Amino acid sequence: MSGLSMRRAKSARWGLIVPLLLALAGCMKGDADLRKWVADEKNLPGGPLPPLPVLKTFETFEYKAQAQRDPFAPSLAEQKAEEAEKVAMPDPHPKEKLEDFALDSLKMVGTIGAGASMLGLIRDPEGTVSTVRPGNYVGQNNGKIKAVSANSIDLVELISNGNGGWMERPAAIEIGANAK
Repeated sequence: MSGLSMRRAKSARWGLIVPLLLALAGCMKGDADLRKWVADEKNLPGGPLPPLPVLKTFETFEYKAQAQRDPFAPSLAEQKAEEAEKVAMPDPHPKEKLEDFALDSLKMVGTIGAGASMLGLIRDPEGTVSTVRPGNYVGQNNGKIKAVSANSIDLVELISNGNGGWMERPAAIEIGANAK
């Protein structure tokens, strides 16, 4: 090593040692001033506490409506509405082929005949075309066909009302469109 590089190495060492010594000197001072401040704060008299709030006394209430209708039970009007929504259970009948498919997967493709003897033509998802007439069942919700016209097949589905009963829901399969 040359003399110049040795001087640089020594000055670099001193450049590291001096800040370390200064940092250590700061730590050696101690925490006496901090301890004094904490002790002074503890010796200060405490401020007055706010007075406790006055407790309000409430009047007692006596419930006298035991003989009246339970407010959580359905009213008579609601009970009548529920009974009006209830429909007899679905008719027991031999299951028909088109009851295996969801109503929206069936398509009306045409009709045969005219007037009261008109038959509807429905294509199922498998591509099979079936003839239907009023009284036949289609779809998975007990859909009973009520009428066949040139443009649509009208039916009524029986669905659960959630209260153990059944309710009717009108539906239709229009020509060239999915069920709605």
